[in-house]
Amino acid sequence: YLHTHWAGHPRIAQRFADAVHAYEPGGMDRATTEVTTGRAKLGEARRNAAATESRSWPEASAFHGDAELAEGLVDFAVNIHDDARPGWLTDALHASVDDVGAYPDARDAEHAIARRHGRATDEVLATAGAAEAFSLIARARPWKRPVVVHTQFTEPDTALLAAGHTPHHVLCDPANGFALDPTLVPSDADLVMIGNPTNPTSVLHPAQTVRMLLRPGRVVVVDEAFMDSVPGERHSLAGQPVPGLLVVRSLTKLWSIPGVRAGYVIGSSQLLAELRAQQSPWSVSAQAIAAMTATASDQALAEAAARVTRIAQHRAVLTDGLTELGVHFTAPAAPFVLARLGRGAHERLRSAGYALRRADTFPGLDDA
Repeated sequence: YLHTHWAGHPRIAQRFADAVHAYEPGGMDRATTEVTTGRAKLGEARRNAAATESRSWPEASAFHGDAELAEGLVDFAVNIHDDARPGWLTDALHASVDDVGAYPDARDAEHAIARRHGRATDEVLATAGAAEAFSLIARARPWKRPVVVHTQFTEPDTALLAAGHTPHHVLCDPANGFALDPTLVPSDADLVMIGNPTNPTSVLHPAQTVRMLLRPGRVVVVDEAFMDSVPGERHSLAGQPVPGLLVVRSLTKLWSIPGVRAGYVIGSSQLLAELRAQQSPWSVSAQAIAAMTATASDQALAEAAARVTRIAQHRAVLTDGLTELGVHFTAPAAPFVLARLGRGAHERLRSAGYALRRADTFPGLDDA
């Protein structure tokens, strides 16, 4: 059981457990058949994963930057904006305490988000952060060939694995600046997941290129968790009602509220109905609802524009310094930079008092 589970194939583990429960004295043939079938399918899954350069290591895909932090280290590992929260957002969060005596209802927040993006209210689904959105998508259908375009955030892989799917990987080429090539995605992929701008490469893919992934019978999920940190949110698809498209957003990064699990999905009402069917009742808290409503206001959009300007200024200081040092980095569009510092640099910087996000847990990258 442990072997098959940690190999990232929970369905095989379940078949093994079912075989154990079905065992009766003298009934070994049935149990043996179940286990043998499980072994054969596990071998097939491993070969498929190797052929598509797909990882199935839950411990790697579940690693996040906050694991790098420790007392006394300067935090360069977590992609959270370090400005103080605006007073109006803090006030909204404090006021939400008065609402905790009732079950939360996210409809007003979904209406505010819909207005912010120019969409219908039934085209918005509030979620407990982007992580819940990925989980809902993974469980929504019996996906036959889910594809994750890497290098990118690994939580979609974790969600797919937990739902019993084997994610296939399409790797963007670092020699080409990690640019998206839609022709590399298998034609039979019924689910394609991609980040834009992508974490950790900081690459912003043109909207028209992302749209080339769309086709009948396929759902394309665009993780726009950092799109609100892009000036004018250029190349966002959140305001475009396109069949087969889901856009995932997070409020954690720009607004410095990782402890408030606030995110949402935008897409057709039909697709969102499938996600709602998977969502636990009242999964979005009163605090998250307050944050969603407050950050969708005109006042919030003005503050967001100011924050985006400061992000660009701070990023330029970093990239200018890296250029001066002769360090290669990928041209960034998001509030983080992917740099090739060389093997061992992560630990040397850590010993010098700086926590950076290791990259070798991302498919397509290594410890350099």
